[in-house]
Amino acid sequence: MKLTILGCHSASPHENKNPTAQLLDIKGHRFLIDCGEGTQVQLRKAKVSFVHIKHIFISHLHGDHFYGLPGLVSSFRLLGREAPLHIYGPKGIKEALSLLLKLANSWTNFPLHFHELGSNASVCVFEDDDVVVHTIPLNHRVYTNGFLFAEKEGYRRINADAAETAGIDKSQYRLLQLGQDVLIDDVLIKNSSVTYNPNPPKKYAYCSDTAYFPSVVPIIKDADWLYHEATFLQQHADLAQKTKHSTAQEAATIARDANVGRLILGHYSARYKNLDLFAQEAIPIYPNVILAADGAVIT
Repeated sequence: MKLTILGCHSASPHENKNPTAQLLDIKGHRFLIDCGEGTQVQLRKAKVSFVHIKHIFISHLHGDHFYGLPGLVSSFRLLGREAPLHIYGPKGIKEALSLLLKLANSWTNFPLHFHELGSNASVCVFEDDDVVVHTIPLNHRVYTNGFLFAEKEGYRRINADAAETAGIDKSQYRLLQLGQDVLIDDVLIKNSSVTYNPNPPKKYAYCSDTAYFPSVVPIIKDADWLYHEATFLQQHADLAQKTKHSTAQEAATIARDANVGRLILGHYSARYKNLDLFAQEAIPIYPNVILAADGAVIT
C-alpha cells in the first residue's frame, strides 16, 4: 500500500501549496482521491501514468476538492484514452462535469461512468476480488463522504521448506494457497503444516473536510492509516466549529479512539506558517502522527 500526497492544503492554492488530492496504490489499483486544482500537474510531477487511473473518488463539491476534475478528464480525452473511467461523488457531480464538457464540445471518447452518492449511512461503492471501498459519512457544510479502502484477505503463504520436505510438488501450491490439504502417497498433508497465514489485509481511511464527528470511529476502527483533516489549531477552535472543520487535537482524538495505526494530518489553513504546531498539538493525544506534505510518499 502506497499513498502519494498530491496536495494537502485548504481553500485557495498558493505557490507550492496545492489543494487536496491523493493517489492510493493498493492491490494493483491506483485510486485518485479528490482532485483539487492542479492535480494533473502534480500527477505529472509524481511521474504517474494517467492510463492507470480508472477510479476517482470525490468527497464533496467544494472547489478545492474537485475543480481539477474537468481538466483531468479533458486531458484524458486529448491523450486518446479508451479505457472506462469511474467517478464516485455526491449527487450533482454528473451534471456539473457533463455541462462543462458539453459547453466546451469536449465530451469524452471513452466510457465515463458516474456513481452518485446520497446516503447518510456508510455504503459499499466499489468491490472486486482484491479491494472493497466504503463511504465514511462526514459532517461538513455540504454533503460529504470520506472513503475507507480495505484489502481483502489474501492467499495463504507457502512454507517452501516444509512443503519440499513433505514431498509436495509445486503444481499443488495453488491448492495450498487456497487453504486446502493435499494427499501425497496416501498421506494427507494438513495445510496448516506447510503454509503460513495470509498477510493481514491493510486499510486506509480518508476523512476529508469535516467537523469533529465521533460517528466515524466504528467505521474506521483499526485502520492502518487514517488521513484526517486538521484545518485549524486549537486556538481557532471557534472557527473550526463555525466552518465545520477539525482541529489537530480533534483529529488526534478520532485516531486514538479508532485505534488506527498511523495518523496523517492535512488540509492546513494558510494562516499558519509553522506546520509543526499541528503535530505538537496532536501528539499528546495520539503519538503516531505524520504531517502531510505536497509530493510526499508514504509506504
